[in-house]
Amino acid sequence: MNKNIKEQLSLIQELIPEKFEFTNPEFEEESKDYWACRFSINEKIVLYRKAKITPTKVGQFVTLWKREVKGPIAPFHIDDDFDLVIIFTVNENEIGQFVFPKSVLVLKGIVSTNVKEGKRGFRVYPPWDVAVNKQAIRTQKWQLNYFLKITDNSINKAKAQELFMSNEN
Repeated sequence: MNKNIKEQLSLIQELIPEKFEFTNPEFEEESKDYWACRFSINEKIVLYRKAKITPTKVGQFVTLWKREVKGPIAPFHIDDDFDLVIIFTVNENEIGQFVFPKSVLVLKGIVSTNVKEGKRGFRVYPPWDVAVNKQAIRTQKWQLNYFLKITDNSINKAKAQELFMSNEN
């Protein structure tokens, strides 16, 4: 297991408010470049990824897919067993994480439904990235509602509780 993933999971455990129980970490070997794993916070199943900075575009890219047994990769589906997607982002001195409820990712076309196929990857725009085109600006606007800034190894615990315990799923 990647040392950085272990450090991030330890940080998540330290940062979440005391009443949250962090359990069952499982690491996904196939997406280890994005620190892919799943775990539970209380009764919510979380998919976790680290976004990557790309050299030519603003924002950070992250993959979010599954592989059916011996099959091709596919976007996650609304019927898949998870509640939240946490995307860790970092840029020099800035650190944060997006905590997206599954329902929001369905509405934004990232998670598949029976009517529409989702995406295997997408861009996230933390507040320190300056979005320049209309689509990026629109995307950043909705994404920032689900962003937790990490400062000096602390977070806004009220916002964390709101995001982790959201009933939007």
